[in-house]
Amino acid sequence: MSEFPTVLGVYSHRRNATVGTGTTRTNHEKITYWFARQIEKDKFDIQPLNIYHVPSGIRIFVENDTFFSSYTPEPAYYQINTVPALKSLHEKILKGEKHLAEGNLLAAEKDFIKALMIDDLNVKANYGLGEVYSDLNQYEKLAKIVNMLMGMEDAFNHEHRARLNSFGVKLRKNGQLDKALVFLEKALEINPKDDHILFNLARVHFDKKDFEACKDTLNAAIQVNPVFAEARKFLSYCQKQSAACV
Repeated sequence: MSEFPTVLGVYSHRRNATVGTGTTRTNHEKITYWFARQIEKDKFDIQPLNIYHVPSGIRIFVENDTFFSSYTPEPAYYQINTVPALKSLHEKILKGEKHLAEGNLLAAEKDFIKALMIDDLNVKANYGLGEVYSDLNQYEKLAKIVNMLMGMEDAFNHEHRARLNSFGVKLRKNGQLDKALVFLEKALEINPKDDHILFNLARVHFDKKDFEACKDTLNAAIQVNPVFAEARKFLSYCQKQSAACV
């Protein structure tokens, strides 16, 4: 299998539901639609579609037998509804990221909000909007985005490794040290062997003048990646700073 999941498309799930009691009791078939990805040879993750036909919400992991016996492919639904919606969502996020890179923060905010109107749990859009509010020093709005991301398991998975690290760096560079600390510690809980998360967390400890925590975290990063030259240089510098403060 590839490092990243394979998108299979939209699948439907049908189950019989009973409504009412006695003489008013009726049976009907309830149909739900799910976005499916294959993550291993015999393992799949499925995510419900929201009212805009895009995958949103908690992923459910199912084994091979359950998936193929309970879910039916819906290629027409996928092409007619989900593909255009995902394309629109993707375009809005790309516009937001382009504006963000150019420093046009208000335009970036507008595009990320448009994306979140389609999928309020979209990881990339939330990260982008968080960076906007960090740069604008809009602390209350930033706190809401950080809290949102902290509650989204997907925000910390391998697919978003680069983005979560850059977001942690952004928080630190903009002086949001406590938010950066909480965010990166959460990321570390889920990715305890990620040397870059450890390195960025060490930078936060250093900026907070907690040299012992900085050194411990850098040593952990070097233990994970013994050839991490930047971490070794930073550790040496941190040791000198720590000695100077004694």
